[in-house]
Amino acid sequence: MDAMEASRGTRPVRVRRHGVRRAALLCALAALAAAAVPASAARIPAAPEPLVVVDCFDEPQVRPDEYLLACGDGNNRLVGLRWESWGPGTATATGTDMVNDCRPYCAAGHFRAYPVTVTLSKPQPWPERPDVRRFTTIRLLYTDTAPHPVPKDVTYKLVY
Repeated sequence: MDAMEASRGTRPVRVRRHGVRRAALLCALAALAAAAVPASAARIPAAPEPLVVVDCFDEPQVRPDEYLLACGDGNNRLVGLRWESWGPGTATATGTDMVNDCRPYCAAGHFRAYPVTVTLSKPQPWPERPDVRRFTTIRLLYTDTAPHPVPKDVTYKLVY
């Protein structure tokens, strides 16, 4: 028989068996779905750390206004950096390279300004913080003259 009888008050009610099974199955699925929502929300990964350039003091920087190139003596510094992009593979800025001419010697020298386009590239995991990626190469393209004897287009490895 497809139907079963149940009493509701004094009057019999006919309920189909497959209707009861379907309702029970739908309730169980709804309960599972409700329980799964908080679990999946807890699995959302945290936002990744941004791509950085590491400075002379082993500190991560994002879009720095200044960047010291000569860590030992401070005789070469990028200043007034205006970042046009900071992407997953490269970062590009324009600014000024302030270079000590060291004439007649560095302590008596004068800082000269050279307009420059700066490109950071070749991101790699930072050994001190494996979850952070850092740029490992810097390219300086002098838009006017370059400091003697530096070429007008030069690329350096960032080792710090």
